[in-house]
Amino acid sequence: MRTWLCLVLIWLPAAASDSDQKIATYSKAVAGRPRESHLQNQLALAYLHKMRETVDFSYLDKASALVEGVLAGDPGNYEALRLRAEVQMERHEFVQVAEYAEELTRFAPDDPANWGTLGDASMELGRYQVAGAAYTKMLSLRPDLASYNRMAWFQFVHGRVPEAIENLRNAIAAGSSKPANLAWCWNDLGNIYLKTGHIAEAEISFAAALSAFPGYYPAYAGLGRARAAQGRWRDAIEAFQHAQATVPMPEFAAALEDVYRAAGNLTQSGKERDLLDAIDKMNRATGERTNRTLAVLFADHDRNLERAASLVENEVQVRPDVYTYDALAWVRYQQKRYPEAEAAAAQALALETPEPAFWYHAGLIAKALGKAEESARLLGRAKACNTALNLCLLH
Repeated sequence: MRTWLCLVLIWLPAAASDSDQKIATYSKAVAGRPRESHLQNQLALAYLHKMRETVDFSYLDKASALVEGVLAGDPGNYEALRLRAEVQMERHEFVQVAEYAEELTRFAPDDPANWGTLGDASMELGRYQVAGAAYTKMLSLRPDLASYNRMAWFQFVHGRVPEAIENLRNAIAAGSSKPANLAWCWNDLGNIYLKTGHIAEAEISFAAALSAFPGYYPAYAGLGRARAAQGRWRDAIEAFQHAQATVPMPEFAAALEDVYRAAGNLTQSGKERDLLDAIDKMNRATGERTNRTLAVLFADHDRNLERAASLVENEVQVRPDVYTYDALAWVRYQQKRYPEAEAAAAQALALETPEPAFWYHAGLIAKALGKAEESARLLGRAKACNTALNLCLLH
């Protein structure tokens, strides 16, 4: 699943200190010329980059304050209007982002970024026809890494794997002056290969991502999943540890809980379980109400189901795409609310997305409802996506 960055193809700093340097440079410039909106916008952009690098959302608040300040004095400032949409995207205010993006496409129809933003928000809202049209327009305006990558994502979600792979290779061939963008595309390609059972090709792609941008933590997580699929527990643990050391995301703790258990290290597995619960405790303290990733992780381990249900029920109100419906189906299954699970699974499978977990979850739901033939068909589709079904449990 793409969960954290909301489908926004981002720029990450070429070095760990680069965003800090930009923040320092633009902070000084803003202090010297406080009325120059361009400098404030650039400082806001630097804060956004830092937030994406560190997952520290205080930087998002700083960026938002700057952007709103610029718009208060100049409501038509185009640069700030685009940044406002980015800020709201990070806050998962997808309906608002779609409205902003539609307005921007009317104001500047030849700016491909506006069509990309509209497509991104529409994907999250399950408005796939709008997303496809927006990405097509973006690609026609500027066939580059960002537009090819987005079109590849749209095609994968619609079950068009060869086309998705071709567009990701187009994105990689288009290149970027920012190595992290290239790593993003290699990582996406690795994930497609992983989900469709091409483990060797997945490992090559994740390694290419790390070569393009050393330390790129999503690629380490990808390597962890690929190695777990092969039963290479020690190698999987090492890869997930690299990812977790960079950004301690809940899915890494959950994956390490699983692979440590599979490797026979129950003590360390328990520590990762405790870490996952600690992360959720911190999230509760900050008032987090939506988190489909965490909901799935809890459902995978059949625990904290009341919390999982609350998170995904709130998520489906703001992010009704196929991934959220799969999360809802899985939580309802673990709650033994099988008819509701079946209804949600039908929504998740509507586009024939080749996510092995979707079909696996739906197959177990059908089995629980006594639909043996349907269950066999759905579980067969899961195996057709990827014969290493333990991938379904390692997010």
